[in-house]
Amino acid sequence: MSKQARPSNSKADEKSAVGVIEPDAPDDAQLQNERDAVKSDQKRHLSDYDSKTLIELLRQMLLIRRFEEKSAEQYSIGKIGGFCHLYIGQEAVCVGALSAIRKDDYVMTSYRDHGQALAKGMSADAVMAELFGKATGCSHGKGGSMHMFDKSLGMLGGHGIVGGQIPLATGVAFATKYQGTDQVTLCFFGEAAVNQGAFHESLNMAQLWKLPCIYICENNQYGMGTSLQRAMSLQDISKKAPAYEMASEFVDGMDVLAVREATTRAVERARKDYLPTLLEIRTYRFMGHSMSDPGNYRTRAEIEKYQERDPLKVFMASMLEEKIISDGEYQDMEKKVRDEVEHSVRFAEESPLPAPEELYTDVYANPIERKS
Repeated sequence: MSKQARPSNSKADEKSAVGVIEPDAPDDAQLQNERDAVKSDQKRHLSDYDSKTLIELLRQMLLIRRFEEKSAEQYSIGKIGGFCHLYIGQEAVCVGALSAIRKDDYVMTSYRDHGQALAKGMSADAVMAELFGKATGCSHGKGGSMHMFDKSLGMLGGHGIVGGQIPLATGVAFATKYQGTDQVTLCFFGEAAVNQGAFHESLNMAQLWKLPCIYICENNQYGMGTSLQRAMSLQDISKKAPAYEMASEFVDGMDVLAVREATTRAVERARKDYLPTLLEIRTYRFMGHSMSDPGNYRTRAEIEKYQERDPLKVFMASMLEEKIISDGEYQDMEKKVRDEVEHSVRFAEESPLPAPEELYTDVYANPIERKS
Protein backbone atom coordinates (compact mmCIF):
# COMPACT_ATOMS: atom_id res chain seq x y z
CA MET A 1 0.00 0.00 0.00
CA SER A 2 1.14 3.57 -0.59
CA LYS A 3 2.30 5.30 2.55
CA GLN A 4 0.25 8.39 1.71
CA ALA A 5 -2.91 8.78 3.75
CA ARG A 6 -6.20 8.24 2.00
CA PRO A 7 -8.14 11.46 1.40
CA SER A 8 -10.85 11.92 3.99
CA ASN A 9 -14.45 11.19 3.10
CA SER A 10 -15.71 12.95 6.21
CA LYS A 11 -18.19 15.00 4.15
CA ALA A 12 -19.61 11.98 2.38
CA ASP A 13 -22.83 12.11 4.41
CA GLU A 14 -23.32 15.86 4.35
CA LYS A 15 -25.95 17.27 2.00
CA SER A 16 -26.12 20.70 0.50
CA ALA A 17 -29.36 22.52 -0.11
CA VAL A 18 -29.73 20.89 -3.52
CA GLY A 19 -28.64 17.45 -2.41
CA VAL A 20 -25.09 17.48 -3.84
CA ILE A 21 -21.67 17.77 -2.26
CA GLU A 22 -19.37 20.55 -3.35
CA PRO A 23 -15.64 19.70 -3.46
CA ASP A 24 -13.49 21.43 -0.85
CA ALA A 25 -10.34 23.25 -1.85
CA PRO A 26 -7.37 21.68 -0.06
CA ASP A 27 -5.88 23.38 2.96
CA ASP A 28 -2.50 25.14 2.49
CA ALA A 29 -0.89 23.47 5.46
CA GLN A 30 -2.24 20.08 4.43
CA LEU A 31 -0.76 20.37 0.94
CA GLN A 32 2.58 21.60 2.27
CA ASN A 33 2.70 18.63 4.63
CA GLU A 34 1.77 16.25 1.82
CA ARG A 35 4.44 17.70 -0.47
CA ASP A 36 7.06 17.39 2.25
CA ALA A 37 5.90 13.84 2.96
CA VAL A 38 6.19 12.90 -0.73
CA LYS A 39 9.71 14.32 -0.95
CA SER A 40 10.72 12.59 2.26
CA ASP A 41 9.31 9.27 1.07
CA GLN A 42 10.93 9.65 -2.34
CA LYS A 43 14.31 10.35 -0.81
CA ARG A 44 14.11 7.18 1.25
CA HIS A 45 13.43 5.20 -1.92
CA LEU A 46 15.89 6.87 -4.27
CA SER A 47 18.69 4.64 -3.01
CA ASP A 48 16.71 1.60 -4.18
CA TYR A 49 17.31 2.61 -7.81
CA ASP A 50 20.34 3.26 -9.96
CA SER A 51 20.80 6.82 -11.18
CA LYS A 52 20.21 5.84 -14.82
CA THR A 53 16.69 4.58 -14.02
CA LEU A 54 15.84 7.66 -11.96
CA ILE A 55 17.09 10.06 -14.62
CA GLU A 56 15.06 8.26 -17.28
CA LEU A 57 11.91 8.55 -15.16
CA LEU A 58 12.53 12.27 -14.83
CA ARG A 59 13.23 12.64 -18.56
CA GLN A 60 10.02 10.87 -19.54
CA MET A 61 7.93 13.00 -17.19
CA LEU A 62 9.59 16.14 -18.55
CA LEU A 63 9.02 15.03 -22.16
CA ILE A 64 5.32 14.45 -21.56
CA ARG A 65 4.93 17.81 -19.79
CA ARG A 66 6.68 19.79 -22.55
CA PHE A 67 4.91 17.82 -25.29
CA GLU A 68 1.51 18.53 -23.78
CA GLU A 69 2.30 22.22 -23.31
CA LYS A 70 3.28 22.41 -26.98
CA SER A 71 0.11 20.53 -27.96
CA ALA A 72 -1.98 23.11 -26.13
CA GLU A 73 -0.16 25.87 -27.99
CA GLN A 74 -0.66 24.23 -31.37
CA TYR A 75 -4.33 23.59 -30.63
CA SER A 76 -4.83 27.23 -29.70
CA ILE A 77 -3.50 28.44 -33.06
CA GLY A 78 -5.59 25.95 -35.01
CA LYS A 79 -2.92 23.44 -36.05
CA ILE A 80 -4.64 20.68 -34.05
CA GLY A 81 -8.39 20.13 -34.33
CA GLY A 82 -11.07 17.96 -32.79
CA PHE A 83 -10.90 16.74 -29.22
CA CYS A 84 -7.66 17.14 -27.31
CA HIS A 85 -7.30 15.91 -23.72
CA LEU A 86 -4.03 16.84 -22.03
CA TYR A 87 -2.13 14.85 -19.40
CA ILE A 88 -0.48 17.74 -17.54
CA GLY A 89 -0.31 16.92 -13.82
CA GLN A 90 -0.75 13.17 -14.24
CA GLU A 91 2.68 12.32 -15.68
CA ALA A 92 3.81 10.30 -12.67
CA VAL A 93 1.02 7.78 -13.23
CA CYS A 94 1.89 6.51 -16.70
CA VAL A 95 5.65 6.95 -16.30
CA GLY A 96 5.74 5.12 -13.00
CA ALA A 97 3.44 2.33 -14.17
CA LEU A 98 4.99 1.73 -17.58
CA SER A 99 8.50 1.71 -16.15
CA ALA A 100 7.51 -1.45 -14.25
CA ILE A 101 6.60 -3.54 -17.32
CA ARG A 102 8.44 -5.13 -20.24
CA LYS A 103 8.44 -4.01 -23.84
CA ASP A 104 6.28 -6.99 -24.87
CA ASP A 105 3.55 -6.19 -22.35
CA TYR A 106 0.34 -4.50 -23.50
CA VAL A 107 -1.18 -1.12 -22.70
CA MET A 108 -4.69 0.15 -23.35
CA THR A 109 -6.02 3.46 -22.18
CA SER A 110 -8.72 6.08 -22.56
CA TYR A 111 -8.81 9.17 -24.76
CA ARG A 112 -6.26 10.99 -22.52
CA ASP A 113 -3.52 8.92 -24.10
CA HIS A 114 -0.57 11.10 -25.20
CA GLY A 115 1.37 10.31 -22.02
CA GLN A 116 0.98 6.54 -22.30
CA ALA A 117 1.95 6.67 -25.97
CA LEU A 118 5.20 8.51 -25.26
CA ALA A 119 6.02 6.43 -22.17
CA LYS A 120 5.46 3.18 -24.12
CA GLY A 121 8.08 4.25 -26.64
CA MET A 122 6.24 6.04 -29.42
CA SER A 123 8.20 8.94 -30.86
CA ALA A 124 7.15 12.53 -30.29
CA ASP A 125 7.14 12.88 -34.10
CA ALA A 126 4.58 10.11 -34.57
CA VAL A 127 2.32 11.42 -31.80
CA MET A 128 2.45 15.07 -32.89
CA ALA A 129 1.86 14.14 -36.54
CA GLU A 130 -1.21 12.20 -35.46
CA LEU A 131 -2.47 15.24 -33.59
CA PHE A 132 -1.98 17.26 -36.78
CA GLY A 133 -3.93 14.64 -38.78
CA LYS A 134 -0.94 13.85 -40.98
CA ALA A 135 -0.15 10.63 -42.84
CA THR A 136 3.07 10.15 -40.84
CA GLY A 137 1.11 9.92 -37.59
CA CYS A 138 0.92 6.64 -35.69
CA SER A 139 -2.63 6.05 -36.97
CA HIS A 140 -1.93 7.66 -40.35
CA GLY A 141 -3.67 10.86 -39.33
CA LYS A 142 -7.08 9.23 -39.04
CA GLY A 143 -7.24 8.67 -35.28
CA GLY A 144 -6.24 12.00 -33.83
CA SER A 145 -5.71 12.79 -30.19
CA MET A 146 -7.87 9.98 -28.78
CA HIS A 147 -6.50 7.07 -30.81
CA MET A 148 -2.76 6.65 -30.39
CA PHE A 149 -1.87 3.13 -31.50
CA ASP A 150 1.25 1.12 -32.25
CA LYS A 151 0.92 -2.64 -32.37
CA SER A 152 4.68 -3.15 -32.56
CA LEU A 153 5.07 -1.49 -29.15
CA GLY A 154 2.06 -3.16 -27.55
CA MET A 155 0.28 0.20 -27.37
CA LEU A 156 -3.21 -0.97 -28.25
CA GLY A 157 -4.82 2.39 -28.41
CA GLY A 158 -6.54 5.19 -26.70
CA HIS A 159 -10.31 4.68 -26.73
CA GLY A 160 -13.00 7.35 -26.97
CA ILE A 161 -15.83 5.45 -25.27
CA VAL A 162 -15.74 5.90 -21.49
CA GLY A 163 -14.75 2.52 -20.06
CA GLY A 164 -14.81 0.90 -23.50
CA GLN A 165 -11.18 -0.23 -23.22
CA ILE A 166 -11.74 -2.11 -19.95
CA PRO A 167 -13.39 -5.26 -21.38
CA LEU A 168 -11.02 -5.10 -24.37
CA ALA A 169 -7.99 -5.17 -22.08
CA THR A 170 -9.57 -8.05 -20.19
CA GLY A 171 -9.79 -9.91 -23.49
CA VAL A 172 -6.14 -9.19 -24.28
CA ALA A 173 -5.16 -10.60 -20.88
CA PHE A 174 -7.27 -13.68 -21.61
CA ALA A 175 -5.47 -14.11 -24.95
CA THR A 176 -1.99 -13.96 -23.41
CA LYS A 177 -2.94 -16.51 -20.76
CA TYR A 178 -4.51 -18.74 -23.42
CA GLN A 179 -1.30 -18.56 -25.42
CA GLY A 180 0.75 -19.49 -22.36
CA THR A 181 2.88 -16.34 -22.21
CA ASP A 182 3.70 -14.38 -19.07
CA GLN A 183 2.78 -11.03 -20.60
CA VAL A 184 0.67 -8.61 -18.61
CA THR A 185 -1.84 -6.02 -19.73
CA LEU A 186 -2.13 -2.56 -18.19
CA CYS A 187 -5.53 -0.91 -18.55
CA PHE A 188 -5.80 2.80 -17.71
CA PHE A 189 -9.12 4.57 -17.17
CA GLY A 190 -10.55 7.52 -15.28
CA GLU A 191 -12.65 7.30 -12.13
CA ALA A 192 -15.84 8.10 -14.05
CA ALA A 193 -15.47 4.80 -15.92
CA VAL A 194 -15.85 2.94 -12.62
CA ASN A 195 -19.58 3.72 -12.75
CA GLN A 196 -19.90 1.81 -16.01
CA GLY A 197 -21.18 -1.76 -15.91
CA ALA A 198 -18.28 -2.86 -18.12
CA PHE A 199 -15.88 -2.11 -15.27
CA HIS A 200 -17.63 -4.43 -12.83
CA GLU A 201 -18.22 -7.16 -15.39
CA SER A 202 -14.54 -7.10 -16.34
CA LEU A 203 -13.25 -7.25 -12.76
CA ASN A 204 -15.55 -10.16 -11.98
CA MET A 205 -14.42 -12.04 -15.08
CA ALA A 206 -10.71 -11.29 -14.56
CA GLN A 207 -10.72 -12.58 -10.99
CA LEU A 208 -12.90 -15.58 -11.82
CA TRP A 209 -10.71 -16.63 -14.75
CA LYS A 210 -7.41 -15.47 -13.17
CA LEU A 211 -6.32 -13.07 -15.89
CA PRO A 212 -3.03 -11.12 -15.82
CA CYS A 213 -4.65 -7.70 -16.14
CA ILE A 214 -3.77 -4.65 -14.05
CA TYR A 215 -6.63 -2.16 -13.88
CA ILE A 216 -5.27 1.33 -13.23
CA CYS A 217 -7.82 3.94 -12.22
CA GLU A 218 -6.32 7.38 -12.78
CA ASN A 219 -8.49 9.14 -10.26
CA ASN A 220 -8.03 12.84 -11.07
CA GLN A 221 -11.14 13.58 -8.99
CA TYR A 222 -13.25 15.06 -11.79
CA GLY A 223 -15.32 13.28 -14.44
CA MET A 224 -15.39 16.04 -17.04
CA GLY A 225 -16.79 18.87 -14.88
CA THR A 226 -18.33 16.73 -12.15
CA SER A 227 -16.55 16.20 -8.85
CA LEU A 228 -16.06 12.63 -7.69
CA GLN A 229 -17.98 13.53 -4.55
CA ARG A 230 -21.08 14.35 -6.57
CA ALA A 231 -21.08 11.21 -8.69
CA MET A 232 -19.95 8.26 -6.60
CA SER A 233 -21.41 6.95 -3.35
CA LEU A 234 -18.25 4.99 -2.45
CA GLN A 235 -15.44 7.36 -3.33
CA ASP A 236 -12.64 5.03 -2.23
CA ILE A 237 -12.37 3.16 -5.53
CA SER A 238 -9.80 0.67 -4.29
CA LYS A 239 -12.48 -0.70 -1.93
CA LYS A 240 -14.53 -1.89 -4.90
CA ALA A 241 -12.05 -4.68 -5.64
CA PRO A 242 -12.82 -6.79 -2.51
CA ALA A 243 -16.34 -7.32 -3.87
CA TYR A 244 -14.64 -9.57 -6.45
CA GLU A 245 -11.93 -10.87 -4.06
CA MET A 246 -9.39 -8.96 -6.14
CA ALA A 247 -6.16 -7.48 -4.82
CA SER A 248 -6.08 -3.68 -4.73
CA GLU A 249 -4.00 -0.75 -3.60
CA PHE A 250 -4.50 2.97 -3.09
CA VAL A 251 -1.50 4.86 -4.50
CA ASP A 252 -0.33 8.45 -4.41
CA GLY A 253 -0.32 9.39 -8.08
CA MET A 254 1.81 12.48 -7.49
CA ASP A 255 4.78 10.26 -6.56
CA VAL A 256 6.33 8.45 -9.52
CA LEU A 257 8.23 6.00 -7.31
CA ALA A 258 5.11 5.05 -5.34
CA VAL A 259 3.34 4.31 -8.62
CA ARG A 260 6.26 2.27 -9.92
CA GLU A 261 6.48 0.19 -6.75
CA ALA A 262 2.74 -0.54 -6.58
CA THR A 263 2.71 -1.51 -10.26
CA THR A 264 5.75 -3.74 -9.74
CA ARG A 265 3.87 -5.65 -7.06
CA ALA A 266 0.85 -6.01 -9.33
CA VAL A 267 3.01 -7.15 -12.25
CA GLU A 268 4.66 -9.83 -10.10
CA ARG A 269 1.22 -11.07 -9.05
CA ALA A 270 0.07 -11.18 -12.68
CA ARG A 271 3.15 -12.96 -14.06
CA LYS A 272 3.49 -15.48 -11.27
CA ASP A 273 -0.11 -16.34 -10.46
CA TYR A 274 -2.15 -14.92 -13.38
CA LEU A 275 -4.02 -12.73 -10.92
CA PRO A 276 -5.45 -9.27 -11.64
CA THR A 277 -5.08 -6.14 -9.52
CA LEU A 278 -6.99 -2.88 -9.18
CA LEU A 279 -4.83 0.17 -8.51
CA GLU A 280 -6.54 3.40 -7.54
CA ILE A 281 -3.93 6.04 -8.30
CA ARG A 282 -5.09 9.40 -6.96
CA THR A 283 -3.85 12.30 -9.07
CA TYR A 284 -4.98 15.71 -10.31
CA ARG A 285 -5.15 17.21 -13.79
CA PHE A 286 -3.95 20.79 -13.96
CA MET A 287 -5.77 21.55 -17.22
CA GLY A 288 -9.45 21.27 -18.10
CA HIS A 289 -11.06 18.03 -19.15
CA SER A 290 -10.23 18.94 -22.73
CA MET A 291 -8.95 22.02 -24.55
CA SER A 292 -12.55 23.22 -24.92
CA ASP A 293 -13.18 23.08 -21.17
CA PRO A 294 -13.02 26.48 -19.40
CA GLY A 295 -12.89 24.71 -16.03
CA ASN A 296 -15.39 26.94 -14.27
CA TYR A 297 -16.26 24.15 -11.83
CA ARG A 298 -12.88 24.55 -10.07
CA THR A 299 -11.35 27.57 -8.39
CA ARG A 300 -7.97 28.89 -9.43
CA ALA A 301 -6.90 28.55 -5.80
CA GLU A 302 -7.69 24.83 -5.79
CA ILE A 303 -5.61 24.21 -8.90
CA GLU A 304 -2.68 26.27 -7.63
CA LYS A 305 -2.64 24.40 -4.36
CA TYR A 306 -2.44 21.05 -6.11
CA GLN A 307 0.29 22.44 -8.32
CA GLU A 308 2.36 22.78 -5.17
CA ARG A 309 2.54 18.97 -5.30
CA ASP A 310 3.42 18.96 -9.01
CA PRO A 311 4.84 15.43 -9.52
CA LEU A 312 7.49 16.65 -11.95
CA LYS A 313 8.72 19.50 -9.76
CA VAL A 314 8.72 17.47 -6.56
CA PHE A 315 10.64 14.59 -8.16
CA MET A 316 13.11 16.99 -9.77
CA ALA A 317 13.68 18.68 -6.41
CA SER A 318 14.28 15.33 -4.73
CA MET A 319 16.80 14.38 -7.40
CA LEU A 320 18.65 17.70 -7.14
CA GLU A 321 18.74 17.67 -3.34
CA GLU A 322 20.14 14.14 -3.29
CA LYS A 323 22.66 15.11 -6.00
CA ILE A 324 21.50 12.37 -8.37
CA ILE A 325 21.39 15.02 -11.06
CA SER A 326 23.05 18.42 -11.11
CA ASP A 327 21.35 21.66 -12.08
CA GLY A 328 23.50 21.79 -15.20
CA GLU A 329 22.54 18.24 -16.18
CA TYR A 330 18.88 19.06 -15.68
CA GLN A 331 19.16 22.16 -17.84
CA ASP A 332 20.80 20.06 -20.55
CA MET A 333 17.94 17.55 -20.28
CA GLU A 334 15.42 20.38 -20.55
CA LYS A 335 17.08 21.69 -23.71
CA LYS A 336 17.16 18.26 -25.37
CA VAL A 337 13.50 17.63 -24.52
CA ARG A 338 12.43 21.01 -25.87
CA ASP A 339 14.42 20.39 -29.05
CA GLU A 340 12.73 16.99 -29.44
CA VAL A 341 9.29 18.57 -29.05
CA GLU A 342 10.08 21.42 -31.46
CA HIS A 343 11.29 18.86 -33.99
CA SER A 344 8.00 16.99 -33.66
CA VAL A 345 6.10 20.15 -34.59
CA ARG A 346 8.28 20.76 -37.65
CA PHE A 347 7.92 17.12 -38.62
CA ALA A 348 4.14 17.33 -38.33
CA GLU A 349 3.91 20.58 -40.26
CA GLU A 350 6.05 19.25 -43.10
CA SER A 351 4.30 15.88 -43.32
CA PRO A 352 1.62 15.25 -45.98
CA LEU A 353 -2.07 14.86 -45.32
CA PRO A 354 -3.51 11.37 -45.83
CA ALA A 355 -4.28 10.59 -49.48
CA PRO A 356 -8.00 10.63 -50.42
CA GLU A 357 -8.00 6.87 -50.96
CA GLU A 358 -7.15 6.41 -47.29
CA LEU A 359 -10.85 6.95 -46.63
CA TYR A 360 -11.34 3.36 -47.73
CA THR A 361 -8.61 1.72 -45.64
CA ASP A 362 -8.68 0.56 -42.01
CA VAL A 363 -12.48 0.67 -41.98
CA TYR A 364 -13.38 -3.02 -42.10
CA ALA A 365 -11.37 -6.23 -42.16
CA ASN A 366 -11.83 -6.33 -45.93
CA PRO A 367 -11.22 -3.13 -47.92
CA ILE A 368 -14.25 -1.32 -49.24
CA GLU A 369 -14.52 -1.50 -53.02
CA ARG A 370 -15.42 1.72 -54.75
CA LYS A 371 -17.91 1.52 -57.57
CA SER A 372 -17.15 3.54 -60.65
